[in-house]
Amino acid sequence: MARALYIHWPFCARKCPYCDFNSHVRESVDHAAWQAALIADMRHEAQIAGGEPLQSVFFGGGTPSLMPPALVAALLAEAERWWGFAPDVEITLEANPSSVEAARFEGLAAAGVNRVSLGLQSLEDSALKFLGRLHNSAEALAALKLAHKRFNLVNADLIYARPGQTPADWRDELSRALDLGTGHLSLYQLTIEPGTRFATDVRLGAFAPLEDDPAADLFALTRELTAAAGLPAYEISNHARPGEESRHNLAYWRYQDYVGIGPGAHGRRRGSATVRHKKPENWLAAVAERRHGIAEERSLAAREQASEALLMGLRLAEGVDLARLSERLAVPAEELVDPARLQFHTSLGLVRQEGTRVFVTDAGMPLLDALLGELVPVELVAA
Repeated sequence: MARALYIHWPFCARKCPYCDFNSHVRESVDHAAWQAALIADMRHEAQIAGGEPLQSVFFGGGTPSLMPPALVAALLAEAERWWGFAPDVEITLEANPSSVEAARFEGLAAAGVNRVSLGLQSLEDSALKFLGRLHNSAEALAALKLAHKRFNLVNADLIYARPGQTPADWRDELSRALDLGTGHLSLYQLTIEPGTRFATDVRLGAFAPLEDDPAADLFALTRELTAAAGLPAYEISNHARPGEESRHNLAYWRYQDYVGIGPGAHGRRRGSATVRHKKPENWLAAVAERRHGIAEERSLAAREQASEALLMGLRLAEGVDLARLSERLAVPAEELVDPARLQFHTSLGLVRQEGTRVFVTDAGMPLLDALLGELVPVELVAA
């Protein structure tokens, strides 16, 4: 089974108003202390789940492009020492396109990063201001151009279904993004997450989110334009040229083992789930005391693993092979998906079957959350 390593860097220059990720703003960061703690957390995992070369490493956050390249290089050297790297290992780092961070690209590439995921979020200055971003569209385009020069693989994030956004607006913006030649686009609808500043703004009437039907129209337009440009959707929000799909994220969606280190990081290894302490200071204290940052570790029953595998795998265009999942987890195939609901939603064109493989169709993807609640039996989720 493929092995993936996730390293969480929790710090940002500013907290974006839509973001509910584990990100924090601090006046200063002791990079030497963080390097030592991340290495200790990594060693703990390697001693438990070592032995197989890493297929991918992903630096997420937060804003990992704020990390000094020397720190990235040290962590990669440690990971390679403990696990080894596959010959074609994919090493991704999330970055924001401010000029200060873009200047780090050469050092990050020299450290071993070969794929960058760039948080453009929009090509419109007014939208970037609304989204609370620190960069403007000119800086975004300059950073993307530099990323293409420095890294073998590049992803760009964009947020759509913004308040008041029309199909004509999104068609123009997405078409310009596609013309930039990036081989992977992560295109996310704006969602109002609890606990964010946007959630407060909506509650106070500062703005109204785009309604469901117009958002669904933009989703359909997104699929149409990306497919025509040769970047079909391989996951509900991710589009790539064939061969440029994110190997690391595929490990999650295919429910393969992955190790997560750093504050708030989740992991799945050998049938167990791990969760690290979320607050940076608490994570550091835990590592100092126990040489790892784990807040919770528990064994997952086969049926819970099956539920997670379905919830993740049905996001993918490739769907889920029920026979293979049944064999892997020793859960009868007929118990994985409610047969009556599967037949019903197949008749509506929201789901399709090919042999033992089940797919959510393009028509069903906008309704994915509701479909998952219908298809995955309650007793399987609750088991």
